[in-house]
Amino acid sequence: MERAELESTLETLHPASFGWALSCCRRDRQEAEEVLQMSYLKIIEGKARFAGRSSFKTWLFAVIRRTALERFRWQRVRRIVFLETSPPARPDQILESSERTERLLRALDAISRRQREVVELVFYHDMTIEEAAQSLGISIGSARVHYERSKRRLLAILQEEERIAFA
Repeated sequence: MERAELESTLETLHPASFGWALSCCRRDRQEAEEVLQMSYLKIIEGKARFAGRSSFKTWLFAVIRRTALERFRWQRVRRIVFLETSPPARPDQILESSERTERLLRALDAISRRQREVVELVFYHDMTIEEAAQSLGISIGSARVHYERSKRRLLAILQEEERIAFA
């Protein structure tokens, strides 16, 4: 892929890519921006190469996911070594969260990481289950199972929260 075409494609996919980076970074905007920038650099510098075995978007989301995981591993080691504590929530993060969003995020946190990844790719990034499976490096059957279980679990969690709220 020529550099101009690559940059154009990345620009076109940027809103969806940023959304996926946010998902991979647990909605931390600053982390998502950093991960996305690192992912773009890997691609532009040729450290990550598109081989054409999937759609470009599927491949790009896999690069973003791997970059986020690498960054979190590095940060975990850094925190252990330097005994850092978690930074306090930023005011803009607090304001962005509505009650409905909070409920959904709590529900998403209650399901497994793999289920959350599959459902976010399918619902928020318009991928098919097959594309999500490829992006996550799992079988299509496994992705389907995670997808169906996550929907049932999210529905049960949200219904239980609603029942408790109106009791």
